[in-house]
Parts: sequence; structure tokens; C-alpha cells
Amino acid sequence: MIESLTTFKPLVATVALAVMWLIEGLIPMFEGRRERVRHDASNVALGILNAVVATLVFAGATLVATEWARANSFGVLHWLGVTGVWGFVLGFVLLDCWQYFWHRLNHRIPFLWRFHAVHHADPELSASSGLRFHTGEIVLSSIARLAVLPLLGMTVAQVLVYEAVLLPVILFHHGNVGVPPQADRWLRWLIVTPWMHWVHHSDYQPETDSNYSSVFSFWDRIFGSFRLVRDPKMLTLGLEDVERSDWATLPGMVAMPFRKRRGRRRSGGEVAADGAARGRPQAASGRSEAGRPHAASGRSEAGHAHAASGRSEAGR
Repeated sequence: MIESLTTFKPLVATVALAVMWLIEGLIPMFEGRRERVRHDASNVALGILNAVVATLVFAGATLVATEWARANSFGVLHWLGVTGVWGFVLGFVLLDCWQYFWHRLNHRIPFLWRFHAVHHADPELSASSGLRFHTGEIVLSSIARLAVLPLLGMTVAQVLVYEAVLLPVILFHHGNVGVPPQADRWLRWLIVTPWMHWVHHSDYQPETDSNYSSVFSFWDRIFGSFRLVRDPKMLTLGLEDVERSDWATLPGMVAMPFRKRRGRRRSGGEVAADGAARGRPQAASGRSEAGRPHAASGRSEAGHAHAASGRSEAGR
């Protein structure tokens, strides 16, 4: 079973990415992107590098850790005596909850944000952005998982099932796909959708620090980090103070955490050049010289936009 799932996981990711790429070309939410192939190729290259590192360095360690938990009946699932199908279900939910808190930590701890910022620096969000994580972040998250998986009492098969579902959902909610508002509204009661995750990739910090969920969207509602905007096209995606050479190329992405200019989120209290306080971005059109879409206004306060963490830490 484990061998078949190991084969199934990259197959699902490849098929999902190919389907999303075609849909993005047919019904994009954000139009006018002229270098899709180059942009997506760099993101996919980083994703392949991460897959190789994770497999070579952590696959064996993960097997040892989960097998130890199974042999010693250690972990939440064993303590509760939950096995079979319900063991898979509860393990799936618990691991997704861990993903929520790990993601939130990546935004709150400066050392973790240094690597996670590479993911947020992409101003041309697409399905391939779901593969765009710095290798340092993958290493750190894999190390943390070596402690979390035995504590949960999960087996390798349960982990692979979770990841086989996680990958397509991540590619979907990063996708540049014009999902109809009503369809997105219904879907986001259960899973993370593009309308949710685009807000998370805003350069405006109160929006960046929201919508941390990976698969199930209800974690953000439960923990008070859910936030929406009325029109996603009014968002400015990416980070400030990042050049195209930093975010658009594989060498730039790999080197970004170690440079002085690592990108930053724009806080709600910043003051613009004209002396006016800068909250939500004001409307503008076109693209910047660095290839980033300019900001526009329109955060929805009605019905959907719950308060997210609004902290403002200089330089992050």
C-alpha cells in the first residue's frame, strides 16, 4: 500500500498541476501575465529540488519515527484507540490542524519568516506557486514533523493519504483561476479556496497574516484568522522591496533568505510619501517596473472579513 501511495502522490501532483495550468489559461482571475511558462518553470524547479531533498533526507527518518510510534502504541491515535477508517479521518484532521499552526508560526517567528517570505514574494500567484517554498523551509518543517507525527501516532500510510489530498488543494487555492463568487463561497465552508488564499498573499500585513489553513478552511474561523476582500483583483500580491531577479528566478529564490533585501509586508500604519497614512492600498492600474501588479482598494467589511492579526513588525 505504501509503495502504491508513494507512486500515486507525484502522479496526483503532476495531473493536478497540468489541469490547473490549462484552466488558468482559459479563465484567469488576474489577466495580462505574459511569461507564464518562465514563471511557472522556476517555481516547479524549486518544487522538484525540495522533493528530492525531502525524499533523500527525511523519507527514511519519517518511516523510522512513525514505525516507532506504531510499535510502541505511542501517540494520540493509539491512546484514543482509534483505528481503521476513523483513524485515517482523525489523523487527517489532526495533521491539518498542525499545518495551520505551523503556517502561523512561519509568520510570527522572524527566523521562520526569513524562509517563508520566498513563498510570499511571488506577485504573479498561480498553481505553481503552491510548489514554491524555500528548501530551508522544507527542511525545518520536515524536522518539526519528525516530532509531531509520532506524537499524533500517525502511520506512513496516513501521512501519504493526507499529502495526496493536500497537494491538489494547495495547487487549487494558489491557482490564478476565475472561480465564480458563489462557487467559491460554498467551497470555502469546507476547504481553502482561491478567494481565501489570495488575501493571504496580499502585501498588506493584516491580510498576509490571515487565512493560514491548508486543506480545511474552518481552522481560520475557529482561531479568528479568517479574512476576505470584496474583489480579489483589488489586492496587491507579493512583498515590497523585492526585485524581479529575487522572486522570478531559481537562483534568486534560493539566495533570497540570505540577502539584506528579503522583502517585507506593508503594515497598516505606514506613511506614504505624501504624508498620508497607508491602510488598504488605493486603486491604481498597470504594472510596476519590477513586474508587480499595483495595488487597488476595496476590503470587504460586510459579512466575511473577520479580523486577522494586525501586528506591524518592522522589516518583515
